[in-house]
Amino acid sequence: MFPDFDPGSQPVHPVPQQRIAEKLNEYMSRKDYPAVERHLLYWLEEARQGNDPRGALMIRNEMIGHYRKTGERQKAHESAGDALRLIQLLGYEQSISAATTYVNIATAYHSFDEYAEALPLFRQARAIYEASPATDPALLGGLYNNMGLTCAALGQYQEAHALYDRAMEVMEQVPHGNLEQSITCLNRANAVEMELGMDRGEPRIFELLDQASALMEKPDTPHDGYYAYVCEHSAPTFEYYGYFLCAETLRREARNIYERT
Repeated sequence: MFPDFDPGSQPVHPVPQQRIAEKLNEYMSRKDYPAVERHLLYWLEEARQGNDPRGALMIRNEMIGHYRKTGERQKAHESAGDALRLIQLLGYEQSISAATTYVNIATAYHSFDEYAEALPLFRQARAIYEASPATDPALLGGLYNNMGLTCAALGQYQEAHALYDRAMEVMEQVPHGNLEQSITCLNRANAVEMELGMDRGEPRIFELLDQASALMEKPDTPHDGYYAYVCEHSAPTFEYYGYFLCAETLRREARNIYERT
């Protein structure tokens, strides 16, 4: 699949990963998805022409996330397959980079309701992350949250709740980890409804929604692009459970941030 890559030699022209990421964030902040795809496809070809498999892996990871957000299943699968082949080509199978890629792919699979395919990748990533003292706690928090969603979707509620417990704990170590914790609370609320039903689960669900709202309102939380993303994607859950004013406030805050960027 990658006949032009020689991982044993130095790249002829390595792609500027930091600059690529910065421009990508700019497009994403405006939700200019066609520009995101053009940007990534251009630099993927540059990585191929410049014999830079490491740069290509970075770009493929971004493409997986992009196609997950735009709901393009086939393109997401193509990018996932290429990313896995690049990991093997580079000999990265047990690296933090590989684990992050496994999480990225598994999250995409989950978004396309491919839960049975997602869970083994989450387990691979968890084994790597937990074995390495160098793992960023934020990576662990994201893993536990996303893996918990998949476990809940498969009816494995005990494991899902254990993962959400771990997510809450590890995000205490992360600056402004309260946003990820608020996501955990909302994920757990959904898991409680799936497991117990609304009638039995209502007291716990409302407790979790109140906790999520309080976490998002912490006064030192930066109101940046990620905050807007969390607001936008949390609003439907609050609305679903009848927190209509909260949902509208979150949507308005997200709009205001996007308009400023």
